[in-house]
Amino acid sequence: MTTKEIADRIVALNRENNHAQVYAEFYTDATVSVENWGGQATEYVGMTAINKKAVDWEADVVEIHEVTVSEPVVADESFAIVFGMDITYKSRGREKMHELAVYSVKEGKIVREEFQA
Repeated sequence: MTTKEIADRIVALNRENNHAQVYAEFYTDATVSVENWGGQATEYVGMTAINKKAVDWEADVVEIHEVTVSEPVVADESFAIVFGMDITYKSRGREKMHELAVYSVKEGKIVREEFQA
């Protein structure tokens, strides 16, 4: 698959809220996920860590009011998507935000993802 095809597939799956399929198709145990919040970056390496991050996030969600997923901006070996979110969390109440996700692709797999508010 080309980077554009991967980007389009990931956008489609995210619009369906099918994150498990995104992981199954495009992530490996060497994938790195970086969360940048409040000037601090936290790095998760491999599917065990990435899955735990997802489970912990889902456990904090009370209600998802709306999630939007932009069309991807695609380069040769990377692409970016903007997620719009309106979510109520147990820990911090309702938040509306936009998050930029930048994905690096190698040999048809996501090798790195980085999220920034």
